[in-house]
Amino acid sequence: MLAFHPHLFVRIQELTGPRAPMPRPLDSGFVEDRLYRVLGMFNPSETSDAYFVLANDRDEMWFICQRHLRFGALVDTPQHHLPWVAQQAAD
Repeated sequence: MLAFHPHLFVRIQELTGPRAPMPRPLDSGFVEDRLYRVLGMFNPSETSDAYFVLANDRDEMWFICQRHLRFGALVDTPQHHLPWVAQQAAD
């Protein structure tokens, strides 16, 4: 079973190299200095990876592998994108 908090935001930390999962978020309309609200999750049976449903900065919906993502924040807001400040991680 997959479940997530409705106020969950993640940040992009793209993996590189030949074995990095596709799609690569930085090539797909996402940026590293922003938090993205998790809209859904999917775990295909043929992989152990989970894919998070996120809306990029062009409001396109993408399934992004969890290996490209890091916890950003839990924020009760109607926004789907928030700025990420490095000091937030220390709070």
